[in-house]
Amino acid sequence: MRITVVGGGYVGLVTGACFSHLGNDVLVVEKVPEKVKMLKEGRSPIYEPGLEDLIREGLKRGNLGFTTDIGEGVAFSEVIFICVGTPSLPDGSADLSQVEEVARLTAKLMDSYRLLVEKSTVPVNTHQLVKKTVQRYLKRDVPFDVASNPEFLREGSAVLDFLNPDRIVVGVESERARRIMEEVYRPFTDRGVPLLITDPATAELIKHASNSFLAMKISFINMIADLCEKTGADVKLVTEGMGYDRRIGRDFLNAGIGYGGSCFPKDVRAFIRIAEEYGVDFSLLKEVERINSGRVERFMDKVRNALWTLKDKRVAVWGLSFKPNTDDIREAPSIKVVETLIREGARVRAYDPKAVSNFRVLFPPGDRISYPEDMYEAVKGAEALLILTEWEEFVKADMEKVKELMDLPVVVDGRNIFEPEEMKRMGFEYYSVGRS
Repeated sequence: MRITVVGGGYVGLVTGACFSHLGNDVLVVEKVPEKVKMLKEGRSPIYEPGLEDLIREGLKRGNLGFTTDIGEGVAFSEVIFICVGTPSLPDGSADLSQVEEVARLTAKLMDSYRLLVEKSTVPVNTHQLVKKTVQRYLKRDVPFDVASNPEFLREGSAVLDFLNPDRIVVGVESERARRIMEEVYRPFTDRGVPLLITDPATAELIKHASNSFLAMKISFINMIADLCEKTGADVKLVTEGMGYDRRIGRDFLNAGIGYGGSCFPKDVRAFIRIAEEYGVDFSLLKEVERINSGRVERFMDKVRNALWTLKDKRVAVWGLSFKPNTDDIREAPSIKVVETLIREGARVRAYDPKAVSNFRVLFPPGDRISYPEDMYEAVKGAEALLILTEWEEFVKADMEKVKELMDLPVVVDGRNIFEPEEMKRMGFEYYSVGRS
């Protein structure tokens, strides 16, 4: 098939590269010329495992292209995936201006049937606004459809998730749109991947409901971790005991410094806002958000208790991205942690395998923060090591070497990547989350 993808961010690039990998002809439309130039050279502007390889594969095969011209994109295919950003506004609602722009420009340019597919995360009934916009700006009397096809990609494993989905959700209003979407996803359904066909409003809701439920699991286990610390229980064993229950499952029950990134914080806020607009009581999700927003301060209390005062303390930070295997720092806990450390007078040496360049934009190197070349250089002379992201190289670190390099063997682990007894045996003063 021929497929147009509008938006060259995480979702758009993964969608476009994966569809081309499956044999489709794909054109990705991206506004920023510098990004398009990089992509045409086979370089990804974001770090996502496997993504750059798929981009280069598509370029080599000639079935993946990039352009800044949305007119070219609209002419290229009758199927147009909308993969633009929907960031939070100050009141928590989603900014849909980019979605509106795609709908408006497509309407002005299309001269035959087009299927506009919402892949961006949008509030329920956004499809109605897209339809209204297209109808308003159409220059000719041509048919069109709007569908919803939410993405369920995890940053750090997005390519794997796209190619091996748990399920595919599609919301349509016409038989024509249904047939097209079934054809788009035939390579998946032929191997048994469930395809759930709904109306667009239900599909839009599934996305927000899914992310909010996962966020709720994270806040729930962090609440349990606080109780574990008060009672001497071990949250990892509590989680293990819960996880054997198939109704609950083990995933997303990892106590720590809370969720971040481009999805959960934004989607929870937007879902709360949606409920308020419809007069539905979402106080449960408000509490999920409140618990998560307090995780960094609880973590910093551990740091203060360990060091007494932060003024002029040399503090190493391992991990700046909001999760491993990505360079994304949007709403990462590391931002608040580093802000607090600098505000209270600490000297920070921060290291991350992929996210340093993004972090330097927010915190340029200077007297209070520097960015060593590797994780061992970061801990040299440090009076505390803070672990904020569970990168595999941190899990496998030579902690005997770390202890020798540090001035004080204090580790405050916000991701519970080490075992307390083992750290104690090596001579560390070790603080974790929800563990004695």
